[in-house]
Amino acid sequence: MSMGRKKRLFWIAPAAILGIAVFIFIGGEIVMRLWNWLLPSLFGWHRITFWQGFGMLALCRILFGGSGWHRSGRSNLRRRIDERRAERWEKMTPEEREKFRQGWRGRCGFGPSSAESKEQ
Repeated sequence: MSMGRKKRLFWIAPAAILGIAVFIFIGGEIVMRLWNWLLPSLFGWHRITFWQGFGMLALCRILFGGSGWHRSGRSNLRRRIDERRAERWEKMTPEEREKFRQGWRGRCGFGPSSAESKEQ
């Protein structure tokens, strides 16, 4: 390892630790203050502490994913699913497409299409 690289790594670790600590403080503080400002007066719920606010922030991160600052792997998965669906749709004949639409209409409770109601 070169001397410049070692020097740079020496400063990156403390900066990363400081950044994480700032994120924890700001995130927990924002959640705590918003909760304590809104929910006790609206619903009569108890006030929370900083650490409970941070815990809620962590729980939301786990449940809903992402911090909103970067693209998650879920968006890539969603894009692949959409591409596969579009490919399958393009390969269907018009009759297969209409049969597919009718199946979804029945499942979603929309009833028969206008074409079916005209036939009856």
